[in-house]
Amino acid sequence: MKKLKYLFFTATFLSSSLSFSQDTLTISKSELIQKLSDKNLQLKIADKTYQSAKADYHQSSALFLPNITASHTGISTTNPLMAFGSKLNQEILTASDFNPALLNDPARIQNFATKFEIQQPLINLDGLLERQAAKSKMDAFLLQTERTKEYLELEVSKSYMQLQLAYKAVKVLEKANMTAKASLKLVENYFKQGLLQKTDLLNVQVRVSEIENQLQYAKSNVQNASDYIAFLLNDDLKGKIYKPAEELENTIAIEAINTSLSDNRKDIQAMSKSSEAYAKMMQSSKMAFLPRLNAFGSYEIYDKNFLGTSASGYVVGAQLSWNVFDGYKSIGKYKKAKVESQKSETEKEQYKAQSQLELNKINRQLKDAENKFNLSQLTFEQSQEGFRIRQNRFTQGLEKTTDLLQSETQMIQKELEHLQSVFEYNYTKQYLQFLTK
Repeated sequence: MKKLKYLFFTATFLSSSLSFSQDTLTISKSELIQKLSDKNLQLKIADKTYQSAKADYHQSSALFLPNITASHTGISTTNPLMAFGSKLNQEILTASDFNPALLNDPARIQNFATKFEIQQPLINLDGLLERQAAKSKMDAFLLQTERTKEYLELEVSKSYMQLQLAYKAVKVLEKANMTAKASLKLVENYFKQGLLQKTDLLNVQVRVSEIENQLQYAKSNVQNASDYIAFLLNDDLKGKIYKPAEELENTIAIEAINTSLSDNRKDIQAMSKSSEAYAKMMQSSKMAFLPRLNAFGSYEIYDKNFLGTSASGYVVGAQLSWNVFDGYKSIGKYKKAKVESQKSETEKEQYKAQSQLELNKINRQLKDAENKFNLSQLTFEQSQEGFRIRQNRFTQGLEKTTDLLQSETQMIQKELEHLQSVFEYNYTKQYLQFLTK
């Protein structure tokens, strides 16, 4: 009967372990970053925003390129003016057409006109500055897209470390679970021999249940970390989990990091480009008070038949236009652009101040994380030694069961805290590098 129970327990354990690992995908950090560039939805949205700004910039090419149109119009009329003009355009006017009776009451006439028109901007200073503003806006979105990619790479790195931490916690708790079950077996033997009380046995059984619950919680954290990575990569991984190719190390690498805020950081450059765009729009509004010079031309073909080419003519010219007063519209537009330019400069200064504040904060956090790591490493080593001593004394009957359980609980807690301190230091260091990049 005992053998049957043992076989049933073994089959159940292997089945649960298999369900945890059968859909596991081992992946490295470099592979995650590569997939991020290809599949992340936030990056795609940022790229589409940049492409939209790029299209706006391409529209401004109309400032230099001609506008060419073609049309074909057909009419049938007895209107005196239209009839006379149609004959004149078709070059079929005769002396008899000046007869007052025919001029006042002409016969019906058909006219087909094919017309090619071209409009060429020559001098439009406000449009030139608007084009420069569109270029600055496009550059700002490109820099922002690149900064978004850097942030998402940091987020992937953080998620990967969280996955490493979750797997490490599972490993620690699985080891603790084996130790707890071995202790339970030992306590059961002592209880059968009458060396321990029932309360001691119950305390150990409760401890085994607690560790099993913690282990299940740790496995859920593995699934949660895997789900978030799948979200970042836009992967459909229902029921599947990731496994890091590298384990979380128990040590940290202390490096000297430049902690000064750089104006070359892409998000700060993007803010500068945005301010530059607003400044160009303000200048454009000011240049709207100046005249504009545009050239135009047309070539026209006339005939009484459809698509006929019996007569033709052309017109070329240039126009200098000046909007002297438009009811305060241009003045109001300039004042608004000026305020928006000043607002943009203020927002840039505020953003830089906030970035410096965040940088100072994270720099202090890195030092705190280093101190926390050193302390957690020391307390973990002490808890290991304390548990070893109590375990030896317990086997000799010199230690209480409750003291052993408390020592074991403390050791597991300190090990998990130590792993957490490794994660916090490594992430804080990478975040500081991100802020100074």
